[in-house]
Amino acid sequence: MNEVLIKYMKSDMGSKKMGFDVGDTVKVHYRIVESGKERVQVYEGVVISINNKLTSKSFTVRRISYDVGVERIFPFYSPKISKIELVRKGKVRRAKLFYLRDKSGKSSRIKEMRGGQAIVQAERKKQKEAEATSTSETPANPA
Repeated sequence: MNEVLIKYMKSDMGSKKMGFDVGDTVKVHYRIVESGKERVQVYEGVVISINNKLTSKSFTVRRISYDVGVERIFPFYSPKISKIELVRKGKVRRAKLFYLRDKSGKSSRIKEMRGGQAIVQAERKKQKEAEATSTSETPANPA
């Protein structure tokens, strides 16, 4: 790929940071358009893989819904994702957790990282500060 194009893509991506890793439980808030109306739906699950390819970065989230495992792939830089909220940090030793597909119940649980709650609280504080600065920078439209 052209070096100038790669440099441009990297500068464009710098504004959005990934605050989670494989094994973490996240809540993905994404926008859905139904019959002309837009709403935000929350998808909570464990991140089982992250694909890092410049602007096509994506992550796979797995959750159990009515005793059936459901996986969804989210593009990280999608405008449809309103926010990604970290719920808990998981302690894993692999980069891809595809072995969770074969497990169910107690054996499919992931241990929480030591000090994980403190990390989650710090991440939430950063998100709130970022939201506060983004709302203060945008002037309200007088009507």
